[in-house]
Amino acid sequence: MQKWEYLTAPILTHAAKQILDNFGSDGWELVQIAPGMNPENLVGYFKRPVA
Repeated sequence: MQKWEYLTAPILTHAAKQILDNFGSDGWELVQIAPGMNPENLVGYFKRPVA
């Protein structure tokens, strides 16, 4: 059975692509984006398989 680890991280709207690319290069898959505390911030929920 596959096991997963999870990460919740802030995503600044003006740098979203760079932030998402960095997480992706570390093996994290974006699962969901939700509104943050203000319009400039989003919250990303990520997962990746546990080795």
